[in-house]
Amino acid sequence: MTETFPLPTRPEDIIPSLVKRFNSGDVSAQMAMYAQDAVFIANDGQTITDHAQIATIIDRDIKLGLPLLTNVRHVFVAGDTAQIVVDWSIDGKGPDGEDVHLGGSACDIARRGADGFWRYVIDNNQGTAVRHPA
Repeated sequence: MTETFPLPTRPEDIIPSLVKRFNSGDVSAQMAMYAQDAVFIANDGQTITDHAQIATIIDRDIKLGLPLLTNVRHVFVAGDTAQIVVDWSIDGKGPDGEDVHLGGSACDIARRGADGFWRYVIDNNQGTAVRHPA
C-alpha cells in the first residue's frame, strides 16, 4: 500500500478508493481492495476465488482505458461488515475504437480486517441480475 492508494478506514470510503484505484490503471492497486478469502461473482454467475483469475477479469476492464463512474445508493453497516449497493458504468470508445457500454447495479460485501482497513469479501458487480453459472 502506498500513500497514493490508502486502503479505506471507513465503509463510505470503499467506493471512492475503488474508483481511484481502477482509474489509475494499476490492477495490483485494485487487487489490494480484496480480502484473502474474497469471492468475485462473474457475469455468468460463476463464483471465482482465485486472486489471479479475479485480477485477469479486472485487468481486462482496466485496459479499456475508460473511467469507472459510480453512484453509491446505500452503505449498510453491521459491526465489521458492510453491504454496498452501487450503480456503476464504464462508457466510451475502447482502444480498438469500438463503443464500450458496461455497467450494472452492484451489491457488494466488505469487511473491516484486524488492521482496521475495509476490503471486499464479495464483489457482485451485477447485484441482483439473474444469472446461471456456466
